[in-house]
Amino acid sequence: MRIIVQDVPWDHPTGSALRLAQERETIERYGGDTEAGPKPSGEDTAAFLLATDEATGASVGCGGLRRLDECTYEIKRMYVVPEWRGRRIGGLLVRALEEHARGMGARRMRLETGAEQPEAMRLYERCGYTRIDRYGHYADCELSVCYERALDGAPSLV
Repeated sequence: MRIIVQDVPWDHPTGSALRLAQERETIERYGGDTEAGPKPSGEDTAAFLLATDEATGASVGCGGLRRLDECTYEIKRMYVVPEWRGRRIGGLLVRALEEHARGMGARRMRLETGAEQPEAMRLYERCGYTRIDRYGHYADCELSVCYERALDGAPSLV
């Protein structure tokens, strides 16, 4: 299995479909839209990466970057299609997002995930992210779990 990761426009039809699937899955899991703060958009997303299986052409995952400050980027809309999970695609996407952010001057990555998403928490911890206090729009959201990782030159673990 070879996965190709490429930067695509925010409004790319496949990326839009994957984000919609991610939102539906999250709403189903939490019983409603619980996202704190503004939803990511083409205007505030610095990059959006799409993962595709080279052999089949199937789109298998995605993830975006939102700039928080001059040295910090936040991972947004991280998603792997359910039937493709368990194949380390999430780790590949995290690593690709980090490398892309490094190319834009990032020295730190942050992210927020939900308290009811243990599989996401395991992925981020496996990739070297450390749990931090909730930040920004998530500060008062009991359903949020936040992570951070310094981009110190070492690639993300997967």
